[in-house]
Amino acid sequence: MRHLPRITAGAAGLALLLTACGADDFDDGGGDDAASGEATDTGGADTDGADAAAEGVEPGTESLDGATITVGSKDFDEQLILGEISKLLLEDAGASVVDEIDLGSTFAAREALTGGQIDHYWEYTGTAWIEFYGETEPIPDRVEQYEAVRDLEVGEGLYWLDPSPFNNTYGLAMSREAHDEFGVDTLSELGDFIESNPDDATLCVESEFEARSDGLPGMEAHYGYEFDPSNVSVLDTGVIYGATADRDPCTFGEIFTTDGRIATLDLVVLEDDQAFFPLYNVSPVFVEDVYEQYGQTLADLYAPVTEALDDETMAELNARVSSENERPIDVARDWLTENGFIG
Repeated sequence: MRHLPRITAGAAGLALLLTACGADDFDDGGGDDAASGEATDTGGADTDGADAAAEGVEPGTESLDGATITVGSKDFDEQLILGEISKLLLEDAGASVVDEIDLGSTFAAREALTGGQIDHYWEYTGTAWIEFYGETEPIPDRVEQYEAVRDLEVGEGLYWLDPSPFNNTYGLAMSREAHDEFGVDTLSELGDFIESNPDDATLCVESEFEARSDGLPGMEAHYGYEFDPSNVSVLDTGVIYGATADRDPCTFGEIFTTDGRIATLDLVVLEDDQAFFPLYNVSPVFVEDVYEQYGQTLADLYAPVTEALDDETMAELNARVSSENERPIDVARDWLTENGFIG
């Protein structure tokens, strides 16, 4: 989620990226089943990620014993958990991990990766497609979307392993109470509601969603309506969920569809009935040097882990951090251990 020109556009691209973000608060998320692309399976060997990526360099098969890999992440709960999953998984396989988890925004993480400060973090297909490469038309099939991004990234010396099934895309939600009162079920129905209930048509968003073409401006253009700007409140991401549940100051709130607070706060997610929001499946991304030395070993190590990360699982892990205040590393370790991914 977020738009920008290609990374290869250098400084100009980065400047546009910052403009699109509006800030360095670059959370990922978005969408839901409306953009699920269920027609094609993801994960595992179906996507042939390692084979296709080998068009750039041959994936190395060296053991991770003695390897040193620097792991980064963005700064929101889901990314912290994914970063800790990588750290623990790589350490269990024998690698020494330099911990750069919690770097900040998407911009910060991407710059760290392309600038050589880190070797790996997890990125979302929709973010790369729209933000990094400036594409405006999402690909509805999630495997095809992944393959398109993966192939572009090889040209940047970045290698995307197979993606997880979960899709953390944008969405709008409202409290159960507000839903029962107003009966808005879809983003299409929201247009009539804005027109007929202007005083109640209030919206809470974070700064990035307010500016991104795959966020509020794009959604309004796609569905053909617009919130009154005076009714749009820009809040920190973590505050929006509670503000939406409390209906103060907004009836509707921007959410990320795998956020555990949706269930905890009993929020109702409006159906993206015209499938506007892109797919945001996530993949482990590695720099060329690491991929060339350990690529196939990493693909084999990560494949069962990413395949197990479906929507329900990721939402449950996120909820333990965001709603139950557990540490991301504890959540990651429990899940990896319980599923036999680490000893």
